[in-house]
Amino acid sequence: MMLAGRPLMAQLFAVALPTPPIHADLNGIFLLSVAAGYLIPYREPDSTSGRLYLWIMGPLLKGTGAVAFLVDYFVRHSPASFLLFAVSDGAMALLTLWALTSHARHGSGLTADGSKPSHQRSAISHGASSFRQ
Repeated sequence: MMLAGRPLMAQLFAVALPTPPIHADLNGIFLLSVAAGYLIPYREPDSTSGRLYLWIMGPLLKGTGAVAFLVDYFVRHSPASFLLFAVSDGAMALLTLWALTSHARHGSGLTADGSKPSHQRSAISHGASSFRQ
């Protein structure tokens, strides 16, 4: 929507179009890059790189994004519709934090040969595998 649906989004949220438009273009490219990065934990949910990506993009990015939207609403008086972004970012940050920490609390559950028993799945790999089905 940042790259192709800019006028519609500006109208829906009652805000002006970005000036210069390159700011929205760069945000759109950033969002596509973030989305592409989710392929790492999707394909390898228990890998170190996949979990690190989820920590950065979940609690860190989404959490600070939620705070930024709240601050912008209260300090700069942005439209109330922006609070939807604060709620969605905050919810995603908390859900990702829960998934990452519940996996850590339950341990890796590896067998003596280093493999994971078929009946054990982490919250992350269970969610990813059920999403793929």
